[in-house]
Amino acid sequence: MTNQTTAEETSAGADAAREAPANAAGTRLWVERTGTRRYVGRSSRGARVEIGDISYDEAFTPGELLKIALAGCSGLSADAAMARRLGDDVDVTIEVGGLADEAEDRYPALAERLVVDLSGLEPDARDRLLTVMHRAIDQHCTVGRTLQAGAQVELTVVGER
Repeated sequence: MTNQTTAEETSAGADAAREAPANAAGTRLWVERTGTRRYVGRSSRGARVEIGDISYDEAFTPGELLKIALAGCSGLSADAAMARRLGDDVDVTIEVGGLADEAEDRYPALAERLVVDLSGLEPDARDRLLTVMHRAIDQHCTVGRTLQAGAQVELTVVGER
């Protein structure tokens, strides 16, 4: 659920983004409107992502970005364990999906499928790697942990009257 507050301030847009809280590494994140139902997401590190509704082929929807964030977080969390046991060039694909509940306008469940070739491992080594991967994801995937626990969201609207 979003808590909404309103604050009066004369600067908006990128100025507001510069004042937005940064993460522990000092990275600030913001989106800027580029057209009707179209935005670009930016980071202070220079990264960018196109965001829009489903009619824009070259843009991700916010729901798609949520799912990609979950899959990417799981991959990053388990990456060291997989690379250590399977090699730095291990091929990994993480598929993610989940149908929206249109009435509630949310995703009630998301499912990930991590695809990696474990055929070169002995059964005991395979089981150990799977255990380590699950533990790493459970302990270190911030996105998954946030979704499972739920997060309080606060929205402040900044602008002129």
